[in-house]
Amino acid sequence: MEIFLFPHPIHFTKIILTQIKESDIRFTSLGHARNIWAVSAIHGNIDRLVTLHDTLFPHISAGDRIIYTGNYTGYGENSNDVISELLTFRRAVLAKQSMIPTDLIYLRGAQEEMWQKLLQLQFSPDPMNTFLWMLGNGLGKTLYAYGLSPHDGIEACNQGMVGISQWTNRVRETLTKNTGHRTLSMQLVRAAYSPEDSEYPMLFVNAGIDTQKPLQEQGDNFWWGHRKFNQIDAAYAPFQKVIRGYDPDHNGIDFNCVKATIDGGCGFGGSLVCAGFGQDGKVLDTLEC
Repeated sequence: MEIFLFPHPIHFTKIILTQIKESDIRFTSLGHARNIWAVSAIHGNIDRLVTLHDTLFPHISAGDRIIYTGNYTGYGENSNDVISELLTFRRAVLAKQSMIPTDLIYLRGAQEEMWQKLLQLQFSPDPMNTFLWMLGNGLGKTLYAYGLSPHDGIEACNQGMVGISQWTNRVRETLTKNTGHRTLSMQLVRAAYSPEDSEYPMLFVNAGIDTQKPLQEQGDNFWWGHRKFNQIDAAYAPFQKVIRGYDPDHNGIDFNCVKATIDGGCGFGGSLVCAGFGQDGKVLDTLEC
């Protein structure tokens, strides 16, 4: 296609973005929001999430957007309760005057990506090592939270494709029994952005992005490209700033003129953060719980 003949990443992004607005369900536009409230990675910490929701709720008004940047589960003890709380808070927000369902956006984080890969584990060329890697990266706590045993998964890997399929079907059924959990998992997007004609266009991602690639070609960079995020030293046009909600290196909250990290280390002994951005891109407030 001709769009790949342009040599500069800025041109790539501008052309690809127009197509995303029209057809690509992997990404969502935040529209011309009044304020954008971005919540950092939660990692199964229900207490901090409930406290943050209680603090955030009075700040929300018609025209605002709330974006959760992924990693709702993993590492913490209460991943299933976190998903239920997200759904409960959603209902409370939608009960406010003039709020609509698209005012709340949920990104797919690394934890959610692993969960989806878990459900397809039988197709992995090396299911045992893949599963063990997932367990070492937070998935084990999530399984326990849903009443599932990682040891059963290991045993299934020893039984081959049929055994794995039977076990992953049980995992899927367990998720379905928790009202709304599977539905939410099917509505996650990879990134959210404010339109090019906004006063201050912003892009929100989970953990990383490669500025040398257009948005549609980021692939796993959204979850595993955090090293490339750290190297950003110029705006990823047409966006003036890229904001992420999780830093695997746990370097804390960081803002500069072209990128921002709002991760306070929730799930690793740190705080859960919500940063509010105005139409001009300025930080209205930073809530930490």
